[in-house]
Amino acid sequence: MVESIYKNDYRPFQAGKSLPRVSTVLDSVRAYQFEIQFFGLPPELAGQQQDLTLAAKQVSPVDYSVDVIEVKRINDKLYYPGQSNHGDLTVTFDNLYLRDTAKTLWNWFKTIYDPLTGDMTKLSAPGGSGNRAFKANKLRIIELDNTRTPHSAIELYGVWPSAVKFAEKNYSTNEFHTIEVTFKYDFMDYFNYAHS
Repeated sequence: MVESIYKNDYRPFQAGKSLPRVSTVLDSVRAYQFEIQFFGLPPELAGQQQDLTLAAKQVSPVDYSVDVIEVKRINDKLYYPGQSNHGDLTVTFDNLYLRDTAKTLWNWFKTIYDPLTGDMTKLSAPGGSGNRAFKANKLRIIELDNTRTPHSAIELYGVWPSAVKFAEKNYSTNEFHTIEVTFKYDFMDYFNYAHS
């Protein structure tokens, strides 16, 4: 016989004496309790890593997937995992006066492509100065619990900005100006601090 886990394990209680388990076990990570951190920015920008943490106000969904290989045999279709695939990460930053957020993000983007000179990835160009890279070592999105203590994190490795978008200017709005940056990354991991 099929039974309901919710009904049997989470809903029963004695009124006035206890609470049903469902009253407390559904507490979850809040989408608005997060912090983003950058590690290993290009040397010219390393001093602004904490400034970017302060300025970040919105992070897009992070996704990683595996392409599907379809195999056909007679009247059957079977599916196997293929190459890995991951999307972009978009972060929206407030353009902070005192931290010069726009300058920091624009200067990082210019290490990828400089519109004035046409140079591409000049920090790691052949004949360049040593062991420099245009990619950040790591970008960490920390999920905070109800006491603002780190609960879990998504880590992206080999991160670099592929697009920069300066927000619209409009006399009729009453909000901060923002900068939206799209990042590419090579690898991803997720872990829970309590179980790592």
